[in-house]
Amino acid sequence: MARIGLSIAALAMAALPAQAHHSASRFDRTRTVTLSGVVRQFQWNSPHCGIELLVAGRGAASSWSIEMGAPAELYRAGWSAVSVRPGDKITIVLNPARDGGKGGLFVSATGSDGAPIGGGRQAI
Repeated sequence: MARIGLSIAALAMAALPAQAHHSASRFDRTRTVTLSGVVRQFQWNSPHCGIELLVAGRGAASSWSIEMGAPAELYRAGWSAVSVRPGDKITIVLNPARDGGKGGLFVSATGSDGAPIGGGRQAI
């Protein structure tokens, strides 16, 4: 009986890491949106990096939150903590949020000169 309880506890603990990591299911991976704007903030931290992009529109600029991969994933794709800085003008391709909010999952980015940022490879 103790073995069964121990087995159940071991299985439950093994499932915890999978449960703690959130999925990309909140993003529509069948569509892409292209945004041009100014970097407000670039977050290079675990578990996920991110870019806050100010996109001009009618009236005030809107702020978009773009979720990226972990620093190690981005580094392997050619990114660094200083690949983009506040004030940089960039264009980002993303998979939009399913709920229509101003957010998305990073696909690629280019600088104001048209050159790919991070080697042009997807970093998620």
